[in-house]
Amino acid sequence: MPDGADSLTLRTVSSLKEVAADQWDACAGSANPFVSHAFLSTLEDSGSATAERGWLGQHLLLERPDGTLLGAVPLYLKNHSYGEYVFDWGWADAYERAGGRYYPKLQSSVPFTPVTGPRLLTRPGSDRNSVCRTLIAGLAEVSKRHQVSSLHVTFPEREEWTRLDEAGLLTRIGLQYHWHNAGYGTFEDFLDSLVSRKRKAIKKERRKVQESGLRLRALVGSDIEERHWDAFHRFYLDTIDKKWSRPYLTREFFLLLGERLGRQVVLIVAEQGSDVVAGALNLRGEDALYGRNWGCSADHRFLHFEACYYQAIDFAIAEGLGRVEAGAQGEHKIQRGYRPVETYSAHLIPDPGFRDAVAHFLERETQAVRSEIAALGDWSPYRREEPE
Repeated sequence: MPDGADSLTLRTVSSLKEVAADQWDACAGSANPFVSHAFLSTLEDSGSATAERGWLGQHLLLERPDGTLLGAVPLYLKNHSYGEYVFDWGWADAYERAGGRYYPKLQSSVPFTPVTGPRLLTRPGSDRNSVCRTLIAGLAEVSKRHQVSSLHVTFPEREEWTRLDEAGLLTRIGLQYHWHNAGYGTFEDFLDSLVSRKRKAIKKERRKVQESGLRLRALVGSDIEERHWDAFHRFYLDTIDKKWSRPYLTREFFLLLGERLGRQVVLIVAEQGSDVVAGALNLRGEDALYGRNWGCSADHRFLHFEACYYQAIDFAIAEGLGRVEAGAQGEHKIQRGYRPVETYSAHLIPDPGFRDAVAHFLERETQAVRSEIAALGDWSPYRREEPE
């Protein structure tokens, strides 16, 4: 336990409004924008992640007697499995067919955001080992208090994933595609690292977009005007409609995002004359650009690849960022320079029988995912493998 643990307090709050931004951010750090007070509170204040939408805040806080925050966990009580990107629909169905009640469940995550980042937030200078142990014990206690079927920690960093495994949670891996900057000075330098056939294919795709007459540019911070957000929100709704999904993010979310996160917001827009016809939303961390949402008003060949992948690489090279994380799914990203990487989650399941069934499933799934990653590595478009 942390020094003076007898005098520390563990409690939950239903909203980030109940936590001072400077206290939360002292634990969250500045590397990953999605766990910042600004981003999480924007989800809440915009009506995107609220109790009415099935995301009831249960954020876990570890405090000193003077109110100093030593650690925190973004945590939600949920009555569905939407907006998570680590799929447990099959688990829910099996548990309920066996007579159990799967929902509500607890979810430590950033809503609607399949981005790896810290989940066990600790203040620098504190004993991280002790604080993490206390937070994990607190998660188990909150699970008991709510009598939930399960607790899920999704997209934690690998170090946290290992801690959760050592604490007895079941562990799971997933798959994403990330681009890594090998010290490129220009996009041409990146292309030179590819085999000839792949290099030519990318040049052809970029040339087709240029010949279409569209102008693409990266808007950062205050460069993004309300009209850009209005256009992007329309694109977002249209994309959701095409996928037969539900819109999670409100118009107010995008406006508040630009206002609160400033130059961490990077919006790639495609314009035809004075009209914005497509957009790709990214957030910038200390060493990464994170692609989040995309949409367009009309189909333009190769525009999706240009706006979401190539423009992101251009931006990362120009800004000296180490990687681009382009979101979930998409084997087509490999041929455009994005490599398969593991993602992580951990799961606390109190019911012994259900836990055993899930554990057997995860053992088989882990072997399959790692075999898939190894096989996808054979598709690499690079002339030689550079160190990551």
